[in-house]
Parts: sequence; C-alpha cells; structure tokens
Amino acid sequence: MARVRVVLADDHKMVGEALAALLKDSFDVVALVRDGHALIEEATRSKPDVIVTDVFMPLLNGIDAARQLKNRGIESKFVFLTMQADAKVAAEAFRAGASAFVSKESAAEELIQAIQEAVQGKAYITSLVAKDMIEILVDAKTSPAGMDPSLTTRQREVLQLIAEGRTMKEIGSVLGISVRTAETHKYEMMEALGVQTTAELIHWAIRLRLVSIT
Repeated sequence: MARVRVVLADDHKMVGEALAALLKDSFDVVALVRDGHALIEEATRSKPDVIVTDVFMPLLNGIDAARQLKNRGIESKFVFLTMQADAKVAAEAFRAGASAFVSKESAAEELIQAIQEAVQGKAYITSLVAKDMIEILVDAKTSPAGMDPSLTTRQREVLQLIAEGRTMKEIGSVLGISVRTAETHKYEMMEALGVQTTAELIHWAIRLRLVSIT
C-alpha cells in the first residue's frame, strides 16, 4: 500500500523541519514550504494526499491558499496546524475546506491521528476548540448575511500584504501586478470597508484573520 504523501507549510524553518522529522516515519513528506504562494505552487505540482499548513504565513495565509487550491481542483486534504487555538479561526478553516484543525500545543500523536482521519474522509477537530467552533458554525447559519464585507481573492491578498507592511511596489512584485493596479485594489477596499487610512485597513486584516496579532 502506497504511503500517504504530505506537503508541509510553515514559515518557521525550525518548526517545519521538526514537523518533517516527526512525520517521516509514518508518511512520505514530499516538500516543506514557507509561505502560501509557495504552497500553491508546490501543491499544484505534486498534488499530495494531505497538506499540513500553518494558518498564519507571510505573503498568503494558509486558509486563503486552501481556497485557491480548492478552486484549482486540487483534491488534497487540508490539516491546519496553528499556535492559536481560536475557535473562530478553526471555523473559517473548515469553511475553506479543512479536514482537520490541530493546535501546535497538542501532542504529536494528535497530528498523526488528524492526518490519518483526514485521509479516511473524516473530520478532526482538536478538543481545545471543538465545542466553541461548532457553536460558531451553527450561529453563522442563523445570523444575517453580510456581517463582514465580501472581498475578492485578489483584494484579500493585497490586504494581507498591506498588513504585513509591504509597499505598493513590493505588493505589485509579489502578486505580479502593476503598482497602479495594487493601489486601485487598496482604494477600492477602503471604499468598500468605509475606511480612510491604512491603519484602519490593517484593523480589517486582523478582523478578517488574514494576519496574526501575535
């Protein structure tokens, strides 16, 4: 029986290498990448069985990377691994197509179990957030729509990069767009969100969980 192929994504080199060492006895670790764009490129190329990704990464966060990969037809199972045992983040991860959500504070055996269950088509949620996350998902079904604005995929990418302190020139380079186009996305977001300053935009990036405040 073929071993389960796993791609790891974590922007902290030592953490990623430790995860690779932890999983190599049970799975075939195909690659280790350090940001969301690199994850999209690698997963599109190698089409692993499972993607184990951090939530908060530079350039593109793990949740939006998962959304983009799903839109590309990549059928990998997603296991999110994060330092923040936040039920709202977990709920957003499952909305994006996650199979599992595990805290980095959990025992190593829990991550291995989460991957195994994901491969079997099951959902795994760390006990640290399970109850609260389920309540959030239930409330979302009965709450009025439109509580948070709907931004395009590109706008979310630009917003994350703004919150990371990137200049318009740097944003254009990362996303392969012109500076003028990057600025247009910025001002369209400011209008949609009803804000007037970059600081207020960054507040929205945090609220939408595109970046971590820690």
